[in-house]
Order: sequence, then C-alpha cells, then structure tokens
Amino acid sequence: MKNDDVIELLSEIARFEDSVDMENDYRIGWGWRHVRIWPATLSRLFKDGYLDNVFRSNSHTGYRLSELGKSVLSAEITPPETRQELKPEISDTLFGDIIGHDGVKELLRAALLAEKPVHVLLTGPPALAKTLFLWDIERAGGEKAIWLVGSATSKAGLWDLVAGREPQILLIDEIDKMNAADTAALLTMMEGGRLVRAKRGRELDINNPLRVIAASNRCEKLSPELRSRFAIRKLDPYGRAEFLTVVRGVLVRSEGLDQELAGEIARRLDGLTQNVRDAIRVARLAPQLGVEKAIALLIGSG
Repeated sequence: MKNDDVIELLSEIARFEDSVDMENDYRIGWGWRHVRIWPATLSRLFKDGYLDNVFRSNSHTGYRLSELGKSVLSAEITPPETRQELKPEISDTLFGDIIGHDGVKELLRAALLAEKPVHVLLTGPPALAKTLFLWDIERAGGEKAIWLVGSATSKAGLWDLVAGREPQILLIDEIDKMNAADTAALLTMMEGGRLVRAKRGRELDINNPLRVIAASNRCEKLSPELRSRFAIRKLDPYGRAEFLTVVRGVLVRSEGLDQELAGEIARRLDGLTQNVRDAIRVARLAPQLGVEKAIALLIGSG
C-alpha cells in the first residue's frame, strides 16, 4: 500500500472520528460500514500499526486510529512503504527438477522478470509438469506468491485474499474449474492489476499489478476474454525415460527421499502410471507400508 493511499484512508477515518463522540457513542470502536472502507483494507492498516483494535466479536470488529495513525496525519512521520517491488529469486536453476519443456521454462523466467506483467497459462493432459512449474514458482516467490485451486475459490475469497495480502504472483491450478463470478473478478485483476469494488457509495480501488501463472487440463472452457489475457503454452506428454527422471527429481527435492529410494519408487511405477502425484503419494506411505504395498493399495497393482 503506497504512502498516498495510506494517508487518504487515514484522513477519511479521521474525518469520521472527528464527526462523532468516540468516547461515548463508539466506546467499542467503529466498523467498516461506518467509514466505508473494505474489511481487508482495514485489516492491513491494523497490521501495519495505523489502527487499534478495541473490540472483537463474531458480529463486530471495532477500530480506532492508533497513535501511529494520528502521527502520520499530523505530519510527524512519513508512513513507510509496505509494498515491495517484485524481485522473485529467478535463476537459471529454477525448474531444475523438471525435465524438458525448455521453451516453457524460458517463457516463464522471462514473464516473472518482465517489467510489466505477462500472464502464462500451461495446458495439456493430466500427469504432465504443469503443477511442478507452479510448485517451483511458489518456492521462488516466497511470500510474494499465492497458490489457489480454481475449484476452491469464491468471488469474495479471491478478492479479499488479493486485497489483503497484495501478492505479486498469483498461481492458479485447475483454472478451468473456476466459476463465472471468480473469472469476472480475475479478469479485473489481470487488466492492469486493479481491484475495484463499490460499497455503499464508496469505490475501493487498489492498484496491485500481479502476474498470473495458471494451469489447466483444457482451455476450451475458458471464456475468450480470459484466454486472450494469457500466453498459452501446451505441454507434451513425457516419454518413459523422462518420466523416471522427473519422479526421482521430485521425490528427492520435494519429499526429501534419498536417491536410492526415489529410484526404486520410480522403477516400480514404470508402466503403471504417468502421474507424478502417484509417486508422491507412494513416497509418503512407504515409511508405514513399504513401497510395494503402498503401490498395490494406491494403484491396485503389486
């Protein structure tokens, strides 16, 4: 949140507090409806120290300006910039656990480092490296990245999450399962990073440029408007040797297995599946059941 935005919000809050009797009528503080500022934004101001939380219940969260907030308005101090520029840790070793797909790797690195957002959609049949790419970006982005599953979002949840945390990288798996309301909210976010919502006569307008990296088994169900915002790359299936190498790499890097056990799981799964997630499930059950029994129970073959 930029300095000017903080000062504008705090000024609006101060005007409200000056217009009422805070000691008698608002002993438990005011709520978002009183100042017409969205709850996620108030929560951010509270976390940054500009507001005091004087009351909390299931139905009401009461705030008032803190001493820091008052000091900012009286020009005693300048509010710190709380938003950092996007500097994800992108290196040549990113995606080192993913075999092949060199063009996709180059595109993603360039998109993440571009001065302005470039959104990328990875598509193709299940059991490819689409989710692996998202995992690696999430690790590289750290707190700057948020992972979502399209089938599990809601319009309010997606909007509030982005408004509250202001991510710089939004990772969406199964974006083809996102409903129409979520898609409409996402379209606004992708178009210049603006989050706009009108509430009781006040328009909340946050400028939060972000990069969207998404994955989908199919993109035919996506609206033309959403598809047009993405650079779409289709991933080809792995060959046998590539799949074995990918499984070993994922199990060693992500699951902490030694090379020998990772290799054993990869060899035993050869011919039974091309889904890397199956290998991960086997690895997590192997300490209790052993590799052979874990495969038999998960995949139905011993």
